[in-house]
Amino acid sequence: MPIRLIVGLGNPGPEYEQTRHNAGFWLVDNLVNTLPGCRLQRETRFHALAAKGQIAGGEVWLLQPQTYMNRSGQSVGALARFYKIAPDEVLVVHDELDLEPGISKIKKGGSSGGHNGLKDITAALGTQDYWRMRIGIGHPRNINSQQAVADFVLHRPRKEEQALIDAALEKSLTVIPLLCEGKFDAATMQLHTNK
Repeated sequence: MPIRLIVGLGNPGPEYEQTRHNAGFWLVDNLVNTLPGCRLQRETRFHALAAKGQIAGGEVWLLQPQTYMNRSGQSVGALARFYKIAPDEVLVVHDELDLEPGISKIKKGGSSGGHNGLKDITAALGTQDYWRMRIGIGHPRNINSQQAVADFVLHRPRKEEQALIDAALEKSLTVIPLLCEGKFDAATMQLHTNK
């Protein structure tokens, strides 16, 4: 099944725009900019900014929930039910503490790993069996910081981290067409290969 819904996770509002927790929003913003005539618009019934675009010859919904991270499922569930999109046709893009900046990975299913956005989406979809694109933001302990994780994700990346995250987002964008064609093995191999 090809991907029909790409969800970028983040928190709405200018105070969160540049924070690590908004890596999913960043990818969707970049993706929208590559699609002719595609523009995110407020969709009240889905509690989100949403757009419909053509990727790899198929129609794909792009979504940025405006519910705050821990209520993301409210938005994802509403759109998926309305358009009859199955969980395995959903790709959720989110920040990942367990990956270093500059790394992004694709996987299907698995636990939420403490990520409140994923927890809420799993509850709304009734399954963990949806695709995730994990954008590495690093962990405070890896940079010898005593900063609490909740505080860390709600701060801007350092300049050198931002450059690595931007590179990972760019690389991630190149595999989106493969995912929208249902070529998950090819997309995973391409993204997970260091070039």
